Amino acid sequence: MILRRTLLIACTALAATASMVSMSVAAGRSRGGGDSAKPARGTGELHLAPAREQLAALRRRTITSRALLEQYLRHIDKTNPGLNAVITLDAEAARSAADAADRHLATTGKPLGALHGLPLTVKDALETKGLRTTCGSPDLSDHVPDRDADAVARLRAAGAVIVGKTNVPVMCQDLQTSNPVFGATKNPYDGTKTPGGSSGGPAAAVATGMTSLELGSDLAGSLRLPSAYCGVYALRPSSGIVPTRGHIPRPPGWLTSSDMLTPGPLARNPEDLDLLLGVLAAPAPAEAAAWRIDLPAPRHDRLADYRFGLWQDDPYCHVDEDTRGLLDQLSVLLRSAGATVDDGTRPVDFAGSDRLFQRLMFATASATATDDGFAADVEAAEKIPADDPSGLFLHSRTMRHRDWLRANEDREKLRGRWAEYFATHDVLITPAVPAASVDDQTSTPVPGRSITVDGEKRPYFDQTAWLNLAGPVGLPSLVMPAGRTADGLPLAIQIIGPYLSDRTVTAVAAHLSRRLPVPAT
Repeated sequence: MILRRTLLIACTALAATASMVSMSVAAGRSRGGGDSAKPARGTGELHLAPAREQLAALRRRTITSRALLEQYLRHIDKTNPGLNAVITLDAEAARSAADAADRHLATTGKPLGALHGLPLTVKDALETKGLRTTCGSPDLSDHVPDRDADAVARLRAAGAVIVGKTNVPVMCQDLQTSNPVFGATKNPYDGTKTPGGSSGGPAAAVATGMTSLELGSDLAGSLRLPSAYCGVYALRPSSGIVPTRGHIPRPPGWLTSSDMLTPGPLARNPEDLDLLLGVLAAPAPAEAAAWRIDLPAPRHDRLADYRFGLWQDDPYCHVDEDTRGLLDQLSVLLRSAGATVDDGTRPVDFAGSDRLFQRLMFATASATATDDGFAADVEAAEKIPADDPSGLFLHSRTMRHRDWLRANEDREKLRGRWAEYFATHDVLITPAVPAASVDDQTSTPVPGRSITVDGEKRPYFDQTAWLNLAGPVGLPSLVMPAGRTADGLPLAIQIIGPYLSDRTVTAVAAHLSRRLPVPAT
């Protein structure tokens, strides 16, 4: 059984009252993967096409950035009220940026960059210059940054048009998306279910065509859990290849962030995911003069040449019948394609890896505690025996630096075991989550929440156990849609690759997207 994580969450949950959004047929069709995705039926609905098609049209000047932006604004106006995914719009600034992009192309004949003129939204945890960034916290409800987060600056430098911000839980500290500032975000497939968190707003916005690409972030599954629940693609990039400064939390003005946090892309197909990765992967600005990031090409061109590990289930975090069936189907599919499949694979000890992840996560969260609050945690931890499982949170949060160094040594050893594994396997495929999206529980305090898997009541934080295999060791991890339940909820798988093999996991996702069923409205 997963150890129950006792994260302290300041969120005041609000019950959502908005009705479920009715997604357009065109948006549903655009959610496919790879080359199987149907193109939009002309420029009148180009905003629902893959991002790369929109960019091609912009460069051919068959549509202007301003005209495309207006399509997005109309679609957001129609779709968002029933969903509450986009919580801050800056239409006038976006129009100004779109007009500037159009003038530049008309004058020079050259695009501004890889994202020239493309409207998109950004998770409200990433600071945007001149545009309110709250991270769902009442304390930051009036926070307007004077500087972009480094990852947001990469988007603007590539020519993107920032339209607005998408919803998150308070300080990104929940697996559902609700906060006292903006309220709750709905799951686009079922309004009684959660879109996940903390990138629930971004995933719901991508799923419903309010943006083709999104910039989110991931520490404990914050990108990948919502993508699994909303039927879209998300990539947690290799640790260290996307700059993190300007992400909240930490508080505004901090130069550091958690050592396991990374910004990353969301999209409706793997090619667009790879496109945005190419924009985001770069040294921090202070280091850019000395080196650059050049990610390796995919390990193989053909699916048949890949060596797959397939971890279908585990007693530590059992998955439900639908997910087991999906992984069984995948095993047959891979073998029929001629690939090598090791379905008895167990690269690491699941329980040990998860416990280490929790210890490191709780430790890094202590950085922003007040002096009085941290002193109280230290005093409370001293009253709990070291071997008492109930003390995991406090003992981890207040560990001595010597203990953290030893935990970090354990992390390096774990990285070594993964590296040995990937010497004989190209990628590992696992479940993304134990089951499809769970009930919305924003009105229930976190200690009282749970999930149900095949009729069994399970701890709330079991939702991210499979996702956190990649977390402590910084491996690239991609979640992609792979069919639906009988009730129409998206199912998903996770693809984990060796460190810096981000192009390999996106390439594998592209191969699989042409063979696996995808969610459809």
